[in-house]
Amino acid sequence: MSNPMFNEAAFERAKQEQSRPTAHAQRETLPTEELTPRYRVAGASVMTLQGTINKTFFLLALCVAGGYVGWNHSERLLSSSEWWLNGTMLAAFAIAVLTGFKPVLASITAPVYAMAEGFCLGIISAILNEQVPGIILQAVLATGLVLAVMLFIYKTGILKVTQGFATAVVSATLAIAIMYSASLTFSLFGGDTSYLISSSPLSIGISVVVCIVAALNLMLDFQFISDMSSGGDAPKFMEWYAGFGLLVTIVWLYVEILILLSKFKRR
Repeated sequence: MSNPMFNEAAFERAKQEQSRPTAHAQRETLPTEELTPRYRVAGASVMTLQGTINKTFFLLALCVAGGYVGWNHSERLLSSSEWWLNGTMLAAFAIAVLTGFKPVLASITAPVYAMAEGFCLGIISAILNEQVPGIILQAVLATGLVLAVMLFIYKTGILKVTQGFATAVVSATLAIAIMYSASLTFSLFGGDTSYLISSSPLSIGISVVVCIVAALNLMLDFQFISDMSSGGDAPKFMEWYAGFGLLVTIVWLYVEILILLSKFKRR
């Protein structure tokens, strides 16, 4: 799977929800053959690329603000109870699932998710920065650099998002998800998962591959957002949904880069 937030079913559900209130009125005034997708959202704003970019930057800003709060209160929160972190992580996951099933709520749930996810990342980042000073700034800069490079590669067409490319990235992402799930289950039964968390060459190699796959997922996200925003038939609230989906990938990339850097620092 690629970014689970970006799939045809979600966008189709959104367009159906948007078109349902206006379809009856339009049938009264337009011949059936003229009811194109563009007419079905007539009278309502549609998703645009610029609008999606604006929403994405806004969500990133909220995520950073949440991270700032988590960073500055991490010591006090964790000294009293780790439920602050665990509870917020579960809440962020629940909000993400809700948004996936109900894109129409994205204008509300996406900002809440961004704040909650940022809060969690702020706490985790503060903990790691205590262990390895300066690692967070490096991870943030590396994430921004990778995002900029992948956007440049996409815009210039150096690497084309073909069907074969998409299939390869989706397959690799699915394999990573299975590996993480299996390792988690294995660890619950006392199994050795040092190949994921140690600073061995194998562990570092795995992290490098995961970071590359996460970066390539950005290409799929860019392509999908471009396709949907250029179609002229996706409702306006999908800008929030698209920004939310892209934020999920960026957060994943940041976490993986953070893990990779921490492994290098421990060698």
